[in-house]
Amino acid sequence: MGRPVGVLAGRGGAAPRLGGAGRVPVALVVGPAESRAAEVVAAVRDAGFAVRWASAAEVAQQPGVVDRPDVVLLAASLGLPSVSLLGRRLAEASADHSTLVFADGDLAALEACVRAGFDYVTPPYSPVLLRSRLTSSWERSRLTVTGERLAVEATVREYERDLSVAHDVQAGFLPDVLPKPPGWEFAARFRPARMVAGDFYDGFELLDGRRLGFVVADVCDKGFGAALFMALIRTLLRHNAENTPATRMSDGCSRLSPRLTFGAGPLVQAVGDTNRYLARNHLRQGYFATVFFGVLDPLSGGLVYINCGHNPPVVVRADGTRTPLPPTGPAIGMFADSEYTLGRAHLNPGDSLFVYTDGVVEARDADGGQFGWAAMLAALTPRRTAEDLLDVVDDALRRHVGDAEQHDDITMLGLHRVDAPTC
Repeated sequence: MGRPVGVLAGRGGAAPRLGGAGRVPVALVVGPAESRAAEVVAAVRDAGFAVRWASAAEVAQQPGVVDRPDVVLLAASLGLPSVSLLGRRLAEASADHSTLVFADGDLAALEACVRAGFDYVTPPYSPVLLRSRLTSSWERSRLTVTGERLAVEATVREYERDLSVAHDVQAGFLPDVLPKPPGWEFAARFRPARMVAGDFYDGFELLDGRRLGFVVADVCDKGFGAALFMALIRTLLRHNAENTPATRMSDGCSRLSPRLTFGAGPLVQAVGDTNRYLARNHLRQGYFATVFFGVLDPLSGGLVYINCGHNPPVVVRADGTRTPLPPTGPAIGMFADSEYTLGRAHLNPGDSLFVYTDGVVEARDADGGQFGWAAMLAALTPRRTAEDLLDVVDDALRRHVGDAEQHDDITMLGLHRVDAPTC
């Protein structure tokens, strides 16, 4: 390793503009030995630069050995591999400079560097010519950096526009208004962790309004990929459910029940067909989704559902009893031959159903502590409206999280049967 970095103060000659107002520009000269760089060091110094010399070993180990050089001159005799490596290391430490190679006796090495795209200086090293050469190289470097920065800014703006469009498109997949059959209330909360999300919820009428379908789902992962699969899964589930007769049953779901409740046909068909499509066509993408899909009979309060690996929704009884609805099959999109059983529940006047994604129970405070199942369950007490139910859980969740960053999408859906049926 060479001796410590040397500093030779500039003498004579007007300082070029690259140093900035009131500041002498700094040139870092890097070579195998200071004696071999003596000619270029003297010329650069006479051109009005504060010259600093360092060995290649010093720069390789500590690329920030000289703070903010305006110009870097690398000896061509170091060889193209070393020149390229040192150039990258110096650019990573401080990109605000221009880099040139200089001939120190090995013209073949200089030619190799020039062919690789490096700017260069050659003897005789006249201070006037050298000052002009270094200044023009610096100005070209600034123009390149400015152009790259503008290109990056344009790319960021384009990305932000695309992200905003994706956010608006995804928002269009969520229902503007949830169905409200007589005697029932629906409410939902949706807070994505990013501009686009993998969570979604939906609510729609089935079988000419005699049944009400509702879905809460969570696509694995976050970001654009999850958002695209969210749109695909939501579309498949809803289309299959809305276009299936009441009594039709998927071939792969024949073991679900010997007697299917009216309205269960669209449910099992939608889940079965969507699962098979995803597993057969998109398994390589590695995405899957947990889904809770329920079909409600508004007149009787009967509920049939399939829980595809989703967090257990909770039935909150008017008397304070709370009953979870556990999974009845695996997440969709994993295996084409997955089997799903049909679950049943009944909601009486005053009862509620709370459906959510794992962003609720896994929400973390500033210390990393999760909100958790117990805290959520404690907040689920009988309420007079679906909105009240979500308000209570949401308030408890926000108190727990505080100012901590949200890391996962949060989706909640509440269904409440009013005490007295309304017309």
